[in-house]
Amino acid sequence: MMGYEPLASIEYEGIHCNLAITRPAPGVAVVVLVGSDIGEFGDLAMRELQKDLACFNTIELFIDARAVRGASIDVSAKWALWMRAHRGSFKRINMLTGSRYIQITATFVRRFTGLADLMNLFTEHAAFDECLAGSLRHAQAAAGLEFRARA
Repeated sequence: MMGYEPLASIEYEGIHCNLAITRPAPGVAVVVLVGSDIGEFGDLAMRELQKDLACFNTIELFIDARAVRGASIDVSAKWALWMRAHRGSFKRINMLTGSRYIQITATFVRRFTGLADLMNLFTEHAAFDECLAGSLRHAQAAAGLEFRARA
């Protein structure tokens, strides 16, 4: 995969929530949410991640929800159904939770989707960041790209 041309990053600002999706390495997608996810973006994140699923056999998904204050039941259910429908397309799903409420919600999603073997939940940002850095090194080495840590 020399000459890897990453999919475009996106950033959206809503009234209640901000959403960003980056693709720092082949087969690695990072979703960052800030605020209260009440569904104002609809299925935008899932449609955007479909591009990653179309480009690669499997992806490693990182969801950084350390700055999420809350998520509606409807939003959590839509993510759960989408992840379950695409179970075979994930190498691993890694989610960082920032509040006890989001941790409980993520635990429910993991159990409901049957992704317990694929979905890691983090409560410590250093461990999540270390997991992401390791995945980037692995993905970029496999693609023959040089890994550069962000300052």
